[in-house]
Amino acid sequence: MLEIIYRDEYLIAVNKPHGLLVHRSPIAAEATEFALQILRDQIGQKVNPVHRIDRKTGGILLFALDKQVEIAMQQAFMDNKVQKKYLAIVRGHTVDTEDIDYPLRKENGTLQDAFTTYTTLKRAELDVPFGAHPTSRYSLVEAVPTTGRMHQLRKHFAHIFHPIIGDRTHGCNKQNKFFTETWDMNTMLLHASHLQFSHPVTGRQITINAGFQPEFARVMEIMGW
Repeated sequence: MLEIIYRDEYLIAVNKPHGLLVHRSPIAAEATEFALQILRDQIGQKVNPVHRIDRKTGGILLFALDKQVEIAMQQAFMDNKVQKKYLAIVRGHTVDTEDIDYPLRKENGTLQDAFTTYTTLKRAELDVPFGAHPTSRYSLVEAVPTTGRMHQLRKHFAHIFHPIIGDRTHGCNKQNKFFTETWDMNTMLLHASHLQFSHPVTGRQITINAGFQPEFARVMEIMGW
């Protein structure tokens, strides 16, 4: 059963666990559970996602209960009229705030503008050796992407040499192995924490926040945050 964190006559949002696909996908044929089907069966009503978050990302996933609302919300995401915030635990100590303006390449080879701004919320230095270093350093960052490119945050934090912990594709394999061996943790520590938008029917300002999934919360405790 999924945690429902917002619901009205037209929209419903859940706090998606890490590792759960939004819907069936040919690139993950082995998967047997999907957020769309689980939520549909849970509420006994057809639902359609209005945006996407990675399988490995936890947090807010918004669905429409009405076709016209689905179209309107998809357009709002495309037009950058939805404020999105993510929380991530990354390697190293990040600066207080930074803008990442770094174009990303599509599968066909063309470059797309991509822009992320982030703020460092907390830093930790653990008395746990890593490689040649006597301690291990990490940061909790709040990231706001103003473009919506595939794997944007994962690629942007790797670009500035502060990869997201648990990111197998774009992150640091040595750091990921360290987390698995030291704390039995292999979840990607990226969490879709906040959405804010104008309701497509009522016009009201809607704010949705999602609490951490268990593995993210466990690492927060490990860091002493």
